[in-house]
Amino acid sequence: MIGSLLQTLLVCGTTYVLWKYFRQIIVKSDLDKLDGPPPESFLLGNRRQLRDKQGWNFHLDIGKKYGRVARLHGFLGSKLLYVHDPKAMHHIAVKEPYIFEETEWFLSATKRQFGMGLFSSVGDHHRKQRKMLNPVFSVAHLREMMPTFYKVVHKLGEAIEMRTKDGSAEVDMVMWMGRTALELVGQAGLGYSFDPLTEEKADPLGEAIKNLMPASAGLGSLTTLLPLVEKIVPEPLIVPLGKLVPIPALHRMMRETRIIKDKSLEIFEAKKAALAKGDEEMKLQVGEGRDIMSVLLKANMASAEADRLPDHELIAQIAVLVFAAMDTTSNALSLTLWRLAQNKDIQARVRQEILDAQNGSDIGYDDLVSLPLLDAVCRETLRLHAPAPLRFREAREDAVLPLSKPVRGADGKDMHEILVPRGTEVYICIGASNTDKELWGPDAEEWKPQRWLAPLPGEVTDARIPGVYANLMTFWAGARACIGFKFSQLEMKVVLAVLLSTFEFDLSDKQVYWNVAPVVYPSVMPSGRDAAMPMKVTLLKK
Repeated sequence: MIGSLLQTLLVCGTTYVLWKYFRQIIVKSDLDKLDGPPPESFLLGNRRQLRDKQGWNFHLDIGKKYGRVARLHGFLGSKLLYVHDPKAMHHIAVKEPYIFEETEWFLSATKRQFGMGLFSSVGDHHRKQRKMLNPVFSVAHLREMMPTFYKVVHKLGEAIEMRTKDGSAEVDMVMWMGRTALELVGQAGLGYSFDPLTEEKADPLGEAIKNLMPASAGLGSLTTLLPLVEKIVPEPLIVPLGKLVPIPALHRMMRETRIIKDKSLEIFEAKKAALAKGDEEMKLQVGEGRDIMSVLLKANMASAEADRLPDHELIAQIAVLVFAAMDTTSNALSLTLWRLAQNKDIQARVRQEILDAQNGSDIGYDDLVSLPLLDAVCRETLRLHAPAPLRFREAREDAVLPLSKPVRGADGKDMHEILVPRGTEVYICIGASNTDKELWGPDAEEWKPQRWLAPLPGEVTDARIPGVYANLMTFWAGARACIGFKFSQLEMKVVLAVLLSTFEFDLSDKQVYWNVAPVVYPSVMPSGRDAAMPMKVTLLKK
């Protein structure tokens, strides 16, 4: 019986591999005319280089050496398309997002980790979920969240002040940024308090979210093979077999995923029970019923039956919201503090801008979002250091990809468009787009907030980069653009306003490594095993 099952799995797996990869070798296409880096091996192609935690140079050098369109190599000789051409990105993200859809391995991974939420839904299903969520990320709703934001961030300030009451101390800022981001999305997003920000130990959900990216990065190229396993292994056997496989990173990821799902279910059940008791009960909850999840649950109940989201999808949205709001924003804040510690003159100037605007009280929404240097610091950090730098898409059918500039093919002819065969994986390099010297100038790879205090170069605006934020692809574009990017921006500015007016930040003596991963994260070891970013923090005299 077991022998027959294994034989069936082997046949199915072999058939899938032949169909998925070898047909790309046999069928010639425009991709064969493109130049690109040579494969490291026939088995892995360039996959290991793409997943190398310290492989920043490989990602950016592709654009420098081969231009805005190039060929990469995948498993078993398959071909990948590398792109950061503005017109091509517009076509992928805005014009044909449901042809250039998320890859199978990404959809599989996010469904496994978070459930059927915004990350793992596609097509009309994704549009339906997004339509339900859009209103809770409006500017009007963000204004209502300001008191909650400040309440949480002042607790953060008090926690760090306790550790620096003697003057200066070494503080792991990525840990505190993660805990704060979790509590912010908890109170403002879910009407739930995870963390009083007083104890050293963080909430289990926060720990699981923070550990997910290091665990995922530890899997390397195996991440892209997991959908194959799921296609040939019956679902009830996946978890038991996963526990038997001697891969520690896989076991770690499974453990963190279980915590995320269990905690999301617990939060949902508590919120649903409170909602069933009426408005008076909701007013007693954290957020007083104005949080994202309360508003979403009410809207879902009031919707026509055809438009409602089932409970399991609402639970998945909790996991997605927590992950997206916590990991990306906390690491973006960590990157900003890291850059400000390297540029003390700019840190001093933005601190003075904040102090002048505070005038003894918290800065209101309109004034905060309008502070020019603070805004420039955030924009420049998100330009140079996109928290989620990797975007992969897969062509669901044969498609023609137009280019803003022609590329010279191997046959010596200019190519004004690329015919992309069905099944081709497309890698869009956010970092290369955000630092394209033809657009941003010769200093494109330098951190210079002052570039945002003057009109942007005409080359940037004329390129019509399709991103939803600041002529950048940092928050993506089109139908799958980051739905919470305004929430993230407000969170960054409130945290920076409170911290920079209270503390001075310097680099510690420990080397910090920024790791390539679906969400960039810092560590003090090049292996990237655990997220950490120690900084010297000094309490300012009042």
